[in-house]
Amino acid sequence: MPQDVTFDLPFSTPVSPHLEYARERHLRWVRDRGLVRSDAGFEEYCSWDLAQAAARTYPYASAEDMTVLMNWFSLAFLFDDQFDATQPDRAGRITEVARELIVTPMRPAGTPPRVVCPITEAWAEVWEHLARGMSLTWRTRFAASWGRFLTAHCEEVDLAAAGREGTLSVKEYAEFRRRTVGIHHSIDAGERSRGFEVPAQVQAHPLMERMRDLAADVIGFMNDIHSFERERRRGDGHNLIAVVRREMGCSWEEAAGEAYRMTAGCLVEYLELEGRVPAMCDELRLSEDERARTRMGVEAIQHWINGNYEWALVTGRYAADKDTVAAAAERAGRGSVDDLLQVS
Repeated sequence: MPQDVTFDLPFSTPVSPHLEYARERHLRWVRDRGLVRSDAGFEEYCSWDLAQAAARTYPYASAEDMTVLMNWFSLAFLFDDQFDATQPDRAGRITEVARELIVTPMRPAGTPPRVVCPITEAWAEVWEHLARGMSLTWRTRFAASWGRFLTAHCEEVDLAAAGREGTLSVKEYAEFRRRTVGIHHSIDAGERSRGFEVPAQVQAHPLMERMRDLAADVIGFMNDIHSFERERRRGDGHNLIAVVRREMGCSWEEAAGEAYRMTAGCLVEYLELEGRVPAMCDELRLSEDERARTRMGVEAIQHWINGNYEWALVTGRYAADKDTVAAAAERAGRGSVDDLLQVS
């Protein structure tokens, strides 16, 4: 099965020692905030083990910050599962809620949401914690990446609602996937997790921009491969394997093989560019402190590539053989057991 597909990554990353401490508090928060209401939904959510994903991608966060990062993880994944273009008014509500999620970082931290539902209320709380101690430059960068991610998700819903989801070419899909995977702001959060900021001149350098894009490609394509069975079960065409199969007119096995080759190619290019980072630091005449922050920025990318990969191999979110109430909801055309876009 695609979830069993492995990649040869040349680096390993640590796991936070605060995993169990933060997981317990996170799961209580998810329930208290009404993000998972039903027993079936909670069982499904626990099987995803997003706590492990956060502990692998942000291994150096403090215990309290790790809990906040886990809480943030839940919002993106649970919001994604609210998409159901088969309901006539769903796309409009998704856009309304997404707009609120986008503007939250642009308001003073702690401002109550104007569009009220469990997702928006939880995000306002989480953003207040995430923004704490970070510069305006970082908050603006994070907000821009977060906004592009949510806008792309709304575009995905519109494509599905219009029946045009299956019209993207492989090249168009790859560019679109780079936005829907949400890696740029997730890497930004790596800075928040360790209390540093990558120098602005490094973030603006073409080398770092390309490295971040390639990381998004690698992670997005890996996720597509590992989640393929689940998405095929849901009838979700937003997957690299499905796009390759349609464009090439080949079998599912051949499409999966091509998707794997594309992913491996992006990884090779990323590693080649990573090797040029010291020369970039020389070119920019960085100080020792700036070089140290740049190294941590590169580590943040590595943590995401490897940490997300390790989690994807074991998470119940991508399992194809589950027969839970939530899986039944997917087969019936609903993305989630619990509706989080309306006031409870």
